[in-house]
This record gives sequence, structure tokens and C-alpha cells, in this order.
Amino acid sequence: MGQYPVIFLSLKNVEGSSFEHAKYQMMELIAKEAARYSVLRKNEALDGNAKKAYEALTTFSNGCYQMTEEALLGSLQTLSELLALYYHKKTIILIDEYDVPLDQAFQHGYYKEMVSLIRMMFGKALKTNDALAFAVLTGCLCVSKESIFTGLNNFKILSITDTRFDEQFGFTDTEVKKLLSDYQLEGWFPEVKDWYDGYRFGKTDVYCPWDVINFVDRAKDDPEAEPEAYWINTSGNDLVKRFIDKANKTTKNEIERLTNGEVIEKELRLDLTYDEIDQSIKNLWSVLFTTGYLTQAGRSFNRSKSAVTRSIF
Repeated sequence: MGQYPVIFLSLKNVEGSSFEHAKYQMMELIAKEAARYSVLRKNEALDGNAKKAYEALTTFSNGCYQMTEEALLGSLQTLSELLALYYHKKTIILIDEYDVPLDQAFQHGYYKEMVSLIRMMFGKALKTNDALAFAVLTGCLCVSKESIFTGLNNFKILSITDTRFDEQFGFTDTEVKKLLSDYQLEGWFPEVKDWYDGYRFGKTDVYCPWDVINFVDRAKDDPEAEPEAYWINTSGNDLVKRFIDKANKTTKNEIERLTNGEVIEKELRLDLTYDEIDQSIKNLWSVLFTTGYLTQAGRSFNRSKSAVTRSIF
């Protein structure tokens, strides 16, 4: 911590009903991240060209950011290079919810334009960038086949089924017990476990951190507080709703079985991408699984289809 310059972007708000609106959201996000390093503007170690490159990322006039198309496409690479020059250390790039712009573009009809924009931005920043130490990207759908990563072949992909770091995506039993104990709420453990211990990453069962923290925050001041589904309205559900609307009788019956506590077995596509989603109602199960609506209860492999896993929910 504190040893590298870091570019952090959360793309959760890069959305809009049109490509131009979404592109401006991306431009504004990067401009604000660049403005966080205003020291670059004053630093004497950077020459005139470097300072001009920085100004191209942060210019604000007439009530909006003024970034050219060329500057936007190279913005992540440019900022990482400027930071490396100033700090004499390579830059780390962290991008959260990278697939939200793709989801929104898919829903509003400008998917190809958004794929092209992100592919060029990420391609410049993540491939043959001498100023890059490493990058981490997170999202719901797997990056392995997504066309925005064409040409990038050095990824390490950690899916929801991977055992590496599986305890890092939620709270474990031990951590929840410690948290409740710190606030004299030990007696609530059975209810908290029943409500929030619903996820499995790799081989580890974990609790939803957002739910647990919100419940503890309320219960510490209200002895009569009851558990609630705090997580339920924190993300968009449009994609899932569209699938449900298309569901046939068999699929609806299977959903009812799940809500009644039964289990079903389905084939999953862990490398599913947005432009493949509407090809089959069977993709519903892959979407529900990767977005956290379903929890894996068992697993079997089909070795002839490396991208397909038979999972029991």
C-alpha cells in the first residue's frame, strides 16, 4: 500500500440512452481521476509536452470537460505514463464494474460503438504499456472472449468458481462472529447466518458484506431491529427481468422450484458475453449465477466442453 501510483475507475455510472451520453460519462470519469493528480500540472520535472498531455485530460470550460476523441482513447495510457514519470514507479490500474457500460449499451442499442471505444482505450493502456505495473478488472461476466480484450493474451481470469482468493469476496463465519461480538450482538448470529450466508466462491461459503454491515449498523442502535434484504436494490435488474419475461413454462417451473428451496442442475457458460446472451433462454442460468442470484450447491464437469460446467443450485 502506498508504494505505487494508482489509477482507480469504477465504471458503474458510465451509462446513458445514447452512445454520446455514455461516452461523455467516461470522459468525465477519467478527467476527474486525472484531476486528482493536480501535482502533475505544477511539477517541474515534466516537460512542456507532458504538461500539455495532462491538460488535454483535464480541460474544463463552458460547464463541461473538453477532451478530444484522440485524448480520450489514449487517456489511461497517457495518465499512467505521466504518473510513472513523476513517481519513478510503474502505475497500477484498477477498473471496477468494467462490464456496466457494455450492459447499458446492449440494452440501449449502441453495443458495437461501446465495444469499439473500450477496446481501444483498454488496448492502449493494458498492452505494450511500459508504464504499467499491472491491472485488475472486475465485472460480472467473464473477460476471456469479450471482444474488448482482443489482442490481450496475458490475462489471469478468476471466476466465481475459482478457489484462489475465494475468502476475499465476502465475510466468513469467523469474521461475522467477530463483528457481532464487537458490537455485543452475538445472539443474532443464527438469524444473520440464515439471512446473509448465501454465497459460494470457489470452495468457500461467504456472507454478503453489504447486508451484514448494514444490519449491524442498525442493530447496534436498535435492539428490536430485524434482518432485511439490504442488497436487493443496490444493482440493476433489467437483464434478469428481460430473461424472466421470455421464460417458457418449464423455466418458470424451475424458478418456482428454486424459490421453494429445491435444487436444479443446469449447464453454465462462464465465458458468456453480452452479444451472446439473447441466443437462448438457457443463458438465464449463467447470468443468474455470475451475478449472484444463484448459489452453487454441487458441480460436475463435462470434459469435452471446457467452457461448460454442469452445476447444481
